[in-house]
Amino acid sequence: MRLTFLGAAGTVTGSRHLIETGQTRILLDCGMFQGGHESSAQNRAGFGFDPTALDALVLSHAHIDHSGLLPRLWREGYRGPIYTTTATAELTELLLKDSARIQHSDFERHQRRGRHAEVPLYSLDDVEGVLGLIRPVGYGDWQRVGPDARVRLHEAGHILGAAITELSLGQGAASRTVVFSGDIGQAGHPFLREPELIRRADLLLLESTYGDRLHKSQPDTLEELVAIVTRTLNAKHGNLIVPAFAVGRTQEILYWFERLTFEGRLPSLDIFVDSPLGTEVTELTRRHSELYPEKTREFYRRVQDVGSRCHVRFTHSVSESMALNQVAGGAIIIASSGMCEGGRIRHHLRHHLPNPHTTVMFTGFQAQGTLGRTLIDRPEAVYIDGGRVPVRAEIATLGGFSAHADQGALISWLRGFETLPAVWLVHGEPAAANALGDRIQAEFGAPVAGIAAFGQQVEF
Repeated sequence: MRLTFLGAAGTVTGSRHLIETGQTRILLDCGMFQGGHESSAQNRAGFGFDPTALDALVLSHAHIDHSGLLPRLWREGYRGPIYTTTATAELTELLLKDSARIQHSDFERHQRRGRHAEVPLYSLDDVEGVLGLIRPVGYGDWQRVGPDARVRLHEAGHILGAAITELSLGQGAASRTVVFSGDIGQAGHPFLREPELIRRADLLLLESTYGDRLHKSQPDTLEELVAIVTRTLNAKHGNLIVPAFAVGRTQEILYWFERLTFEGRLPSLDIFVDSPLGTEVTELTRRHSELYPEKTREFYRRVQDVGSRCHVRFTHSVSESMALNQVAGGAIIIASSGMCEGGRIRHHLRHHLPNPHTTVMFTGFQAQGTLGRTLIDRPEAVYIDGGRVPVRAEIATLGGFSAHADQGALISWLRGFETLPAVWLVHGEPAAANALGDRIQAEFGAPVAGIAAFGQQVEF
């Protein structure tokens, strides 16, 4: 049996792994590379395999760095099934359609301005085509994906519908169990159950995004959030601008604002969610309340009984979005994209970064090469859509909000195995992967099998 790593080397994005048993070829994820100048070329390069020869694809979750090249795979001939959870299937539809629209919009805008314009990777028709291949499966249900291969999905606690993938391959003495962590979540998320523990595996593909650090505790994070909001809205009389991922982070931030006002730790808040995709995902998240932990369902029942102190408005049109620039102070504006690489957040940054009364609050990981990472380094100015923008606003970061497990949580999850399998680290920058590898060796007395490199093949 053979495993080939086809994600981008040295980055946290572009999840893609090929497993071949001799009778079955299975692709785990088909992500778009994000961040860095090389990502465009990587997204347009060959897949490294024949899409028409795949038997099945298993999608861990809907984030674009895991699902974003599915329409291109369909465009190049893949017609097999895509197995994933029901919630992931619904989220993937929203994200892929949004991705296709953004590519088309960027292409047309660059053409109008006489700039070089790259042809979109895929169209809405390609998205519709690949969505027809999705076959939702429930957590814990075995699904045959080939003559010698079965798969079942487990709760990953990362975003709504995210899954750990367990593959049973081969037969008899030659059988092997491969586990792909996907992205593991941090315990304590308001909308997600904790990652399920897996007891046995021969080979493990483990994410390492935050393998070199520990997140700030939830109580400390909330104290810092209260301080930032109070300082910005009351002391500086400014606006709080929150670049947020449309999936997961926007909904989590809304929850904590609701909770903090309910508990009296913050006053009533005026909040604008300026993200059409974030609005759709928020509604989808509400529809899947059966996936919430019980304590979250109970909290919303209490809010419904006494009423909310958060005044949340969802903008829809571009004109509504632009009108927010007229709000002089006292507002919280949540907009995507979370790394500031596109979307409505960019026009809010152009307008607000020169204002010292403004605070820009980052609540999620910022990949190398993105505008978000640049702003965290607090430059004197940045360039947004060709124009120089002075940075006089306060830049704040909240490291405790993360959809990814930190080093301690990853180690804790590994302890669930009866015997530690051969561990290959994926989906992390080199420093994070190396640090996690060192911690695993110290904790379990054995080195990791390796840190995956692009194109590397492993026989197992």
